[in-house]
Amino acid sequence: MRMKLFLPLLAAMTIATAAQAKTLVFCSEGSPEGFDPGLYTSGTTFDVTARSVFNQLVEFDRGTTNIVPGLAESWTISDDGLTYTFKLRKGVKFHSVEGFKPTRDFNADDVIFSFMRQKDKTNPWYSYAPGTTWDYFDSMSMPEFFKGVEKVDDYTVKILLTQPQSPMLANLGMPFASILSAEFAESLKAAGKMDQLNQVPVGTGPFKFVGYQKDAVVRFAANPDYYEGKSPLDSLIFAITPDASVRYQKLKAGECQAMAYPNPADLAAMRADPKLQVLEQEGLNVGYLAYNTTQAPFDNVKVRKALNLAINKESIMAAVYQGAGKIAKNPLPPTIWSYNEKTVDDKYDPEAAKKLLAEAGVKDLKMKVWAMPVQRPYNPNARRMAELIQADFAKVGVTVEIVSYEWAEYLKISKEKNRDGAVLLGWTGDNGDPDNFLAVLLGCAAVGNSNLAQWCYKPFDDLTRKATLVSDKAERTKLYEEAQLIFKDQAPWATIAHSVRFQPLAKSVKNFKIDPLGGHLFYGVDLAD
Repeated sequence: MRMKLFLPLLAAMTIATAAQAKTLVFCSEGSPEGFDPGLYTSGTTFDVTARSVFNQLVEFDRGTTNIVPGLAESWTISDDGLTYTFKLRKGVKFHSVEGFKPTRDFNADDVIFSFMRQKDKTNPWYSYAPGTTWDYFDSMSMPEFFKGVEKVDDYTVKILLTQPQSPMLANLGMPFASILSAEFAESLKAAGKMDQLNQVPVGTGPFKFVGYQKDAVVRFAANPDYYEGKSPLDSLIFAITPDASVRYQKLKAGECQAMAYPNPADLAAMRADPKLQVLEQEGLNVGYLAYNTTQAPFDNVKVRKALNLAINKESIMAAVYQGAGKIAKNPLPPTIWSYNEKTVDDKYDPEAAKKLLAEAGVKDLKMKVWAMPVQRPYNPNARRMAELIQADFAKVGVTVEIVSYEWAEYLKISKEKNRDGAVLLGWTGDNGDPDNFLAVLLGCAAVGNSNLAQWCYKPFDDLTRKATLVSDKAERTKLYEEAQLIFKDQAPWATIAHSVRFQPLAKSVKNFKIDPLGGHLFYGVDLAD
């Protein structure tokens, strides 16, 4: 059932093409890891899945972090916070793809399928493909407090919890909570092709999947039956272009109308180009260097603190961010509530770093620093950043080997518990809640998944878990502020930067809104005639 793809050459995909039909070409930065959003945590993958093909029960109003109805028209929460009852939208159609045409509308069975495959280890879809892992579901401790989903009737479901969770509603608007077609899954199971669920996405969203040419292009068509109305765009194409300079050249040539993650050095020229527009917004993100705290000598907090003291962040800001970022001291961005202003950052002090390394008994340390092969909103040039860190560490007697992998492989290997060295990565918040940074990236449940430092520290974990059990925002804030102090004291990361988000577009693009949660959203976007 592998999809066939028939596309004109991208070189011929100019604005003139859009005169025949409204086709927006987006020069994206990397290839999707797959097409089942429940399996991944990468924004690159979410852009072509959860944000284009699928819907969630609740969603974020475009351009904001405000929760609005999605596939659920309304909901109620029990007084004890353990039962969420959702009234589902009627008349919502799933997409048709080659080899599958739905025979029914979206209903409660699809909600149960989408969540229970991630929860129930006996479910046939729990391990439906080699290497199947539910990284986001697991990293958020959902197996612990997500009891299950009950069907009241075809258009009413109850989500049951074992304990209250303050961020729960926002969590349900995230990509991992996308609703898939249970009928499509059953058809694949009957055909012995269960692995196709991660290759051919069938959702209810504004765009229907047409095909994928690996590492080259993903093609979508507007969903004419979308419950909120057909997109102004007739088709949407992701032209996978890892090099930012090449993306810029394609944008200037009219081969794409939008591009991801520009080089900071190109922004002035982009702003001066009468054919382009550049939107900008402070990002809800953090870029960091994560040490593997389970591996010697990085299991020693003195070594981690020493390396943090050796990093010249001012130099990184000048060379890598070029005015488009600010130094990070906390694992939370300053744009999110509960950010602790009182934490004190590790100052650049090579001599103090040498002293701490000596106290730890570490000499002639050799280590790897991993550099991402793609640009991300929190890091415009990981390779350059790694080179600067390499030079800084050399000044304190530490020899660095810079390593990298293809993006999907980089993400996969970086999560392994026995991974060596330190990894450059980062995070853009997915729901506007501090829990989405502190627990998802640093909690014990996330070790082996999105906690790349493999750091399980009970005093920190206890605070973040307690914060999800209380509804009072002021009390939650105090707990998160204390957790940030512990993080800074234990130094599982070197916090590097928070960046500004820039979005270059052709002047013909109308109604694009920067997503504060880091995505690229094309429903509601239009092209001038």
